[in-house]
Amino acid sequence: MSIYSAAIILFLVLDPLGNVPVFIAALRHVPEARRRIVLARELVIALIVLAAFLFFGRYVLAGMHISEPALSIGGGVVLFLIAVRMIFPPATADGFAEVRDEEPLIVPLAVPLVAGPSAMATLILFATQYPDRLLDWLIALVAAWFASSVILFSADILRRRLGRGFLVAVERLMGMILITMAVQMLLSGIALFIAYDVLV
Repeated sequence: MSIYSAAIILFLVLDPLGNVPVFIAALRHVPEARRRIVLARELVIALIVLAAFLFFGRYVLAGMHISEPALSIGGGVVLFLIAVRMIFPPATADGFAEVRDEEPLIVPLAVPLVAGPSAMATLILFATQYPDRLLDWLIALVAAWFASSVILFSADILRRRLGRGFLVAVERLMGMILITMAVQMLLSGIALFIAYDVLV
């Protein structure tokens, strides 16, 4: 897998367009002068959390004796479920009811909206399958995070100029792309399991 492919997968998993309505709602009670400061802080925290999972998450899995085929298949299932939710979101997917009035700190913006379980699982999957390419995955993570940050910093502009309907349509298109990637991960995991079973 190339850095470009990994960055695309991570960008889709981070789902910045899907998070735009939640970020707008979470920051609506924050004074306008502080919104960008709070947003930047939350995004940096999310990056630190994701980088920690990239470098150390695989050791947790190793301690739990989880095999590479199982991780690939499990990661594919997680991505598939995330993609299905992007295409067919539940009625409360926008998260407006869960947003509190005070200034958000770590929760819910940094974790779990940006640094969510799917992003963590994807990074652990990359690090476990290709442990000698951690620098490549870090570059892919930073690229996907930066692209997501640009979109989230432009949330108000995107909402005003494009409208919520357009953002929903783009998110569902991203979900379709992510489904194909999830299926590929599933097939790769099954192939690894078959090869592992034959060797054993």
